[in-house]
Amino acid sequence: MAFFRALSALSRLRSRSAQQSSLGTSVRWLQMESASDLDLRSQLKEMIPEQQERLKKLKAEHGKVQLGNITTDMVLGGMRGMIGLLWETSLLDPDEGIRFRGLSIPECQKVLPAAKPGGEPLPEGLLWLLLTGKVPNKSQVDALSAELRDRAQVPDKLYKFIDSLDVTAHPMTQLSAGVMFLQVQSEFQKAYGEGIHKSKYWEVTYEDSLNLIARLPALAAYIYRRIYKEGQFIAMHDSLDYGGNFAHILGFDNPKMQELMRLYLTIHSDHEGGNVSAHTAHLVASALSDPYLSFAAALNGLAGPLHGLANQEVLLWIKSVVDECGENVSTEQLKEYIWKTLNSGKVIPGYGHGVLRQTDPRYTCQREFALKHLPDDPLFQLVSKLYEVVPPILTELGKVKNPWPNVDAHSGVLLNHFGLTEARYYTVLFGVSRSIGICSQLIWDRALGLPLERPKSVTMEWLENYCRKAATS
Repeated sequence: MAFFRALSALSRLRSRSAQQSSLGTSVRWLQMESASDLDLRSQLKEMIPEQQERLKKLKAEHGKVQLGNITTDMVLGGMRGMIGLLWETSLLDPDEGIRFRGLSIPECQKVLPAAKPGGEPLPEGLLWLLLTGKVPNKSQVDALSAELRDRAQVPDKLYKFIDSLDVTAHPMTQLSAGVMFLQVQSEFQKAYGEGIHKSKYWEVTYEDSLNLIARLPALAAYIYRRIYKEGQFIAMHDSLDYGGNFAHILGFDNPKMQELMRLYLTIHSDHEGGNVSAHTAHLVASALSDPYLSFAAALNGLAGPLHGLANQEVLLWIKSVVDECGENVSTEQLKEYIWKTLNSGKVIPGYGHGVLRQTDPRYTCQREFALKHLPDDPLFQLVSKLYEVVPPILTELGKVKNPWPNVDAHSGVLLNHFGLTEARYYTVLFGVSRSIGICSQLIWDRALGLPLERPKSVTMEWLENYCRKAATS
């Protein structure tokens, strides 16, 4: 089929650097010239049989091929580096960073449709790309934007439920609870109870997933306005795109803030399947839990300080630097504060990553956004100085495999500049974005009939005995 052929236009994009020379083989089913059909579901339905056959062939011909050796360090070290699950929508390279269906972030910024010429990519375009492997045209993205707006209506009972929660509860607690409340509307749960054939699982998963993606901004904005804006709620605009509308109902109509939201939702959407939130959703969904149950579980993982909560911690730490050293902090003062943080047993938030071994491309594109729109912002200038000072110190420390900044090191400063100053809320934005990647993969999980996840666990005694036997054999 056409989507297995890369186009010459994309090849020209890739030729700009040697690092991207392997892109042609990794994006085997990407096409620039999409079909005239504006219906995303119809395109998926056309693609799924061939991908099912592809999976069957892979299992039949290569099912016994070894993908590497498992070491005791991997078992004891959070399964780092252990290949253990299929995740079609994105792949993370330690040196290049994330690729969405084979496309890097700079490439996505070039080829995905934007709200205005030269603008940031629309998240709906990335959703289309993740689900189909095809770069959509503007008409397709506009149609998807309209569909998501149509699906965005939530019952008034949801708002009453959120109002029943303690207003001091963390915004992520309220978001997770709200998603669980919406679960009663699950099409998958209803169809499964009525005996739907497993070949149709993907269709009701698709309905749940798009409904969930569409409704999350309204839920998230309600939580924000309830906690921080005295319950003064804003209705959704009937013509804005997904990211622009989310900024609008949060209370931000600055065009630059809307552009930032489009970029934010795009780059935070997916980061392959091994991170806590993505893996959690995949694991829970493998039990045939519907997308609401699976995504609520993912949000609870995202709320952890070692995962999505880090973007909250970064801005708070940066502000603590300003509080102690002032905005015009010298390099020496900054070094002293960094060492003070490290010597107190804490980490420098926003630096390091479980997989990446270079500067996170998601950090880089946010830095480029800041250089374009807020070059004189004092906190941005501090972030830039940290970029120069922190990596050498972490390298000197000798305990960090990746001393470079990740996505969280920059996002809070951008949001703060445009008036979204409530750092405690930032992980909610991450959660809304992550729904795009997680739900896209959940649809493919059901389409491909992926099985219940059940890895083997062992005890320390088992490991000790096994290692002793291995040493003497």
